Amino acid sequence: MRAIIAIVFALLSSAAFAQTYLGNTGNRFNPNSINNPYGQHGSQYGQNSIRNPYSRFGSPHSNTSATNPYTLNAPKLYDLDGNYRGKLSANPYDPDSTSNPYGRFGSPYSSESINNPYAPVKQLSIWGDDD
Repeated sequence: MRAIIAIVFALLSSAAFAQTYLGNTGNRFNPNSINNPYGQHGSQYGQNSIRNPYSRFGSPHSNTSATNPYTLNAPKLYDLDGNYRGKLSANPYDPDSTSNPYGRFGSPYSSESINNPYAPVKQLSIWGDDD
């Protein structure tokens, strides 16, 4: 009986943390880049593209969108080592948002920010929470 409970708990907890890969911040020739308008992650027609204004990750009305200025559940950024690098978000008030000019991930002076041209991080992967 305990084994069944453990299996059910493991399945439920893994489902609670399910994420969708949304691409990376590589150059426009990278097929997985959000900067490649012909790739699935950079296309304005991609099902999970942050550039698609009708997708759950690109719509300004979705709670999981990078373009919703009020969301607290925006896609998350990770470097190649798996370190968390903030949220790709239009919300300037979220402390982890890349649009917060006073936060550590949005300030142009922070070494952890994508807005700092001198920061060492070049490519990040983008992950969105599944609802």
